[in-house]
Amino acid sequence: MSLELSRKAMAVKPSSTLAITAKAKKMLSEGIDVVGFGAGEPDFPTPANICEAAKRAIDEGFTKYTPAAGTAELRQAVSDKFLRFNHLNYQPSQIVISNGGKHSLNNIFEALLNPGDEVIVPSPFWLSYVEMIKLAGGVPVTVRCPKEQNYKITASQLEFAINDRTKALVLNTPNNPTGMIYTREELQAIADIAVKKDIYVIADEMYEILTYEGQEFVSIASLSEEIYNRTITCSGVSKSYSMTGWRIGYVGAPREIAKLMSSIQSHQASNPNSIAQVAAAEALNGPQDKVEEMKREFDRRRIHMYERLSKMPHISCIKPMGAFYTFVDCSGVFGMSYKGEEIFDIAHIAKALLDDYRTAVVPCTDFGADDHIRLSYAISMESIEKGLDRIEAYLGELK
Repeated sequence: MSLELSRKAMAVKPSSTLAITAKAKKMLSEGIDVVGFGAGEPDFPTPANICEAAKRAIDEGFTKYTPAAGTAELRQAVSDKFLRFNHLNYQPSQIVISNGGKHSLNNIFEALLNPGDEVIVPSPFWLSYVEMIKLAGGVPVTVRCPKEQNYKITASQLEFAINDRTKALVLNTPNNPTGMIYTREELQAIADIAVKKDIYVIADEMYEILTYEGQEFVSIASLSEEIYNRTITCSGVSKSYSMTGWRIGYVGAPREIAKLMSSIQSHQASNPNSIAQVAAAEALNGPQDKVEEMKREFDRRRIHMYERLSKMPHISCIKPMGAFYTFVDCSGVFGMSYKGEEIFDIAHIAKALLDDYRTAVVPCTDFGADDHIRLSYAISMESIEKGLDRIEAYLGELK
């Protein structure tokens, strides 16, 4: 056939994180002892009280359509959580429940962007942002944020990047892939520019609960009424409650934007899963002790991984303060040789680690950092130890 398929769809890059994880799982299924550092999800089970709530929902026949923007119960639970944790006053009418954080972000971009509108994305970034922006007809504008500034965008960089086509800034804190957290002072400076230039801020706060060493988590929308009115706050239950497969994300937004998102979702997906919505309400309203247990274990792994990596030759990293990733600078490896072959890009490192050392890492070229890898500590301490031993052995073979 000669009919052309969608150029927009064909231009979408596949997720390298999912590709690495899939390859590692395939090797595991073949009996190969692989350590996978690609995990973007907690390795803990969903807490029992959440699962029990879902079972009750099934038993009680709660298996029909719900309102497009989510049940009244869950929207109220999210409203209460926003006020309690984020110090944000989003009424239930300002909240849209979706099929996970990705779906929320897609809804946001669809509601905000007209063809050619630019969205500023600080780099390094979660790789899906740029693809989602393009699919919504927008233009991603990446701004490089070097290691020397902890991979975070500054207010001056933001102001310089804004022009008359700029519609929004994507701000991710705690950050995937870097593990960095924006301070209150940094957020205030960014908020001042966003208000001055009259652009939206899309605040992706999916890892908000996962902060360490007493780091303060601040929602940028909480800083003033002016920035609140320009911010769309996005989060969900996937990371904090180990509910990745339940697919529930949520957004707090100005009413007119929430209304548009709800309308878009009603046509594209009808509504989020009814049973998962009951489970998510229990997650937010119920006991939080399991969340704290997970957080403590992540912290223990984080410290161990950072201390081990800091002692290895040819690589370096900044201590992560949030999420469950360590962002490793491998630029010192470039120009060295492995098995007589010069190492010239990050894909070479990732391939050698997987093929010869049975260790899957995420090369971060698609994250806007072509000399870094991302290591997740959302895996067991035993696996972390084994994988780090293998990485150290690889580094020891370099000439």
